Amino acid sequence: MIIVAGHLTVDADRREFYLATCRSVVEAARRAPGCLDFAVTADLIEPDRVCIYERWESRAQLDDFRGSGPGDDQAREIRSMEVSEYLVPDVLPSNE
Repeated sequence: MIIVAGHLTVDADRREFYLATCRSVVEAARRAPGCLDFAVTADLIEPDRVCIYERWESRAQLDDFRGSGPGDDQAREIRSMEVSEYLVPDVLPSNE
């Protein structure tokens, strides 16, 4: 499993616009093979912060979806980004 987590910043007065442009990406990701979870959300404390969380079954499925990343319009809105990927080994159920 691959987890992608972190945040990015956008101008506070443009955050709602940025999030609206992400809606179609979130919908597409959640329909993509191997996507277990995908969220792009407004931070409750910092008005310029956008939280990112993704969970994928495999690297190959993430790469198939990811393609070239955000479009030019979305990329122009991003002021900074701190997002990391984590490889999670197969996890056994807690009762084993």
